[in-house]
Amino acid sequence: MSGGLFALLDDVAVLARLAAASIDDVGAAAGRASAKAAGVVIDDTAVTPQYVHGLAAERELPIIKKIAVGSIRNKLLLILPVILLLSQFLPWVLTPILMLGGTYLCFEGAEKIWEKVSGHEDHTEALATEIGPEQEKQMVSGAIRTDLILSAEIMVISLNEVADEAFLSRAAILVVVALGITALVYGVVALIVKMDDVGLALTRRTSTLAQKVGHGLVRGMPRLLTVIGIVGTVAMLWVGGHILLVGADDLGWHAPYELVHHLEEDVAHALGFLEGAVAWVVNTAASAVVGLVVGALVVAVLHVLPVGHGKGEKAAH
Repeated sequence: MSGGLFALLDDVAVLARLAAASIDDVGAAAGRASAKAAGVVIDDTAVTPQYVHGLAAERELPIIKKIAVGSIRNKLLLILPVILLLSQFLPWVLTPILMLGGTYLCFEGAEKIWEKVSGHEDHTEALATEIGPEQEKQMVSGAIRTDLILSAEIMVISLNEVADEAFLSRAAILVVVALGITALVYGVVALIVKMDDVGLALTRRTSTLAQKVGHGLVRGMPRLLTVIGIVGTVAMLWVGGHILLVGADDLGWHAPYELVHHLEEDVAHALGFLEGAVAWVVNTAASAVVGLVVGALVVAVLHVLPVGHGKGEKAAH
């Protein structure tokens, strides 16, 4: 998947140069900005398939298309104008906004873990034939709301990378980023959710090899979706925690980020090999821990403590 991601980012850069040939280095800036947002892109790709779980096969792609259209609207009609105006007139507001979004991601990841370990997961699944237009509409609305947060993170992270560009350059770069990243996320999601249908079609071929591949795809999809769910949860904590660390450093509280930075250097030097990769792993793990701690605090307020909607309320039912 990583190869496809960076290949797409290269294509995004090419599209940017064609779309804004009169603006110097727009393509390169769009590719750089997109790469910086890659963590949230992985998160978005991992989270989205859950919204079509339980749907009839013929409804999966239409629902993904609706969510993708909603994502484009989120990015271009809501997020882009707001962050461009803020970056122009109130640039200091962007970091707190980014940190609020990071806190939300931490909460989402920690909540999934809490539901798993506490047994409060919602195990009620409607049959595909029982999901009507109104339920589909609710699914799409829920997916677009979640996408709004993730898209805001992607766009603000991308904006931070091109903050020194002129206003029109920033706008052109972010339009390219919005279109390219949306195509990546929902293209991959469409491939994931239709993989079992491809496998089923292969099982009906006369070729023995095709049948084996088809059966492998059909058997492997539930496991793949489970892995995707785990990756999505970890990505929420990692991305959210990293945003909080960097944001706190930008706002003047340097100790947490410096601690992680020193930890990266100490571990990398102690191992003495692949120092760059080791430093990245340490930074990612530390960010995930920060995300888990912050997310757990929010979960405690909302679900566990009496002020939230937690155990007492659920027990009453």
